[in-house]
Amino acid sequence: MEHTAKTRNEIDRNMTWDLSRLYADDAQWEKDFTEIDDEVKAFLKFKGRLAESPETLLAAFQADDELGLVLERLYVYAHLKADEDTGNSANRARLDRISAKHAWIGGECAWFQPELIAMDEKVFERYCNSPVLAFYKRTLDEIGKERRHTLSAAEERILSMSSDVLGTPYKTFSLLNDADLRFGEITGEDGRRAELTHGNYIKFLESPNREVRKAAFEATYDTYAGLKNTFSALLDANFKTAALNAELHKFPSALEASLFEDNVPLSVYNGLIDTVHENLESIHKYFRLRAGKLGLEKLDMYDIHTPLLPECKMEVEWKDAVQYVKDSLTVLGEEYHSAIDNAFEQRWIDIPECRGKRSGAYSSGCYGKPPYILLNYSGTLDSVFTLAHELGHSMHSYFSDRSQAFHYASYKIFVAEVASTTNELLLHHHLMEKAPDDSIRAYLLNHLADEVRGTVFRQTMFAEFERDMSALAEAGTPLTADLLSEKYFALNSLYHGDAVCPDDRIRWEWARIPHFYYDFYVYKYATGFSAAVALSKKILAGEIEPYMGFLKAGDSKDVLDIMKDAGVDFCTGKPVEACMRFFDGTVDRLAEIIK
Repeated sequence: MEHTAKTRNEIDRNMTWDLSRLYADDAQWEKDFTEIDDEVKAFLKFKGRLAESPETLLAAFQADDELGLVLERLYVYAHLKADEDTGNSANRARLDRISAKHAWIGGECAWFQPELIAMDEKVFERYCNSPVLAFYKRTLDEIGKERRHTLSAAEERILSMSSDVLGTPYKTFSLLNDADLRFGEITGEDGRRAELTHGNYIKFLESPNREVRKAAFEATYDTYAGLKNTFSALLDANFKTAALNAELHKFPSALEASLFEDNVPLSVYNGLIDTVHENLESIHKYFRLRAGKLGLEKLDMYDIHTPLLPECKMEVEWKDAVQYVKDSLTVLGEEYHSAIDNAFEQRWIDIPECRGKRSGAYSSGCYGKPPYILLNYSGTLDSVFTLAHELGHSMHSYFSDRSQAFHYASYKIFVAEVASTTNELLLHHHLMEKAPDDSIRAYLLNHLADEVRGTVFRQTMFAEFERDMSALAEAGTPLTADLLSEKYFALNSLYHGDAVCPDDRIRWEWARIPHFYYDFYVYKYATGFSAAVALSKKILAGEIEPYMGFLKAGDSKDVLDIMKDAGVDFCTGKPVEACMRFFDGTVDRLAEIIK
């Protein structure tokens, strides 16, 4: 473990991503940025003319797509550069410029959908069935459904132009959390002082030394507690912004507004929470197993991440991580594996942590360009699984882009976590097959149980918290630090049960979760993992084509239909129930080996 975070200039160039495939240099970005106003003008020529003929509307759609292509590329380059070093003012200024430009363009182009919706109903219906507009029929049908939720052109323009300002809560949270926050130093296992960062926090919590775990946990949450009022004000503003947007667009709630975008019924969201509640005994059983193996009467919150078999702790060099992941994905066939090779050979991945770099991991790209990956690789088994996870996202984007036109290439967020977690389960299966003995198998089962705990149970807990806090915000209740902490602490105690000591510091955890700013994103981790359990089972049985069809589908159908085509029907509730059985079986297998 590095004891002091490196600066970006100290990192080997081959361990960083190559963004020249987006723009050769900043000057090329500036050229496109300057010329994008011409793309806007080309689109604005169609304002007030959409009802002229199907041919005019077709040309307007095409101009909109051309504008979207350039705008997406400009934004992706700017945000990737800014995330390399969140403290770099030039990169931040570039991102601010394109964000402001994006908001301005959104305002200038906000007339398009309202004009379509204001069209005479019979004319709109004729357009929907016109052969000239056959390619855009799916979009026209969706716009038809959105009629009652779309404001006038002037009102939509105002909201669109306000988007940059309304995004201030998350932007401020990101700068505070990633660039400004410092957690100090703690003493590691080797007795040396080391800086505590977002990137190494989990590694410290995986330490077999309980004092190290405790020190990392306490230093982290004491830091957040010291800024509780700032973080609560940001989260309160975020929920109130979502509530305002929902009310203006005539949705019953912000949650239902978010689900509407994916055409997912509220029953799927609430059904996930209800099914997990019915199976909390499984996670409580796992915590009891953990406590017994660690020789503790009760776990504390900082005992949840440490491996149960520390003697089998896997420290994985980057080159070994790459080989593990590549080997585990050969089951998906040559087409898939060739794309994986491109990711490593063409430097799509930014690998190590460094000072100022955005925390966490993600996949991000634009149409026709590499789907880049940001990591903060730390050499743990968990970071190997993170690599597999983000490659799943990137491969989903890669195959969607190459199978769909730009207009339908971007898949909905609901399915975004499916490919990533499928990769994780395939990696687990591969490592289990190669495990030399029961101790390694137990280590891997322990890791899998922790993955389900973190991806299904924990994210469902987040989803429940987000749902309930959003409802309070919509009712006009101020989300103060004390209220957020009280609600979070109670929910955390419910999910962790009697085998876990309700450590008082965990009440501040809501302050460090960036996903609470992502508009009801977290439940999709849990549904995504549930789908991955079913899909990985099919893949290992040799059923590759339905899965590749899923990767290539983009937004060509509703998400629930795409999943159903791949063999996973969320409307039945069975995928989540099957995932709960999968977890319970994993815990039983782990218990048997340990016994």
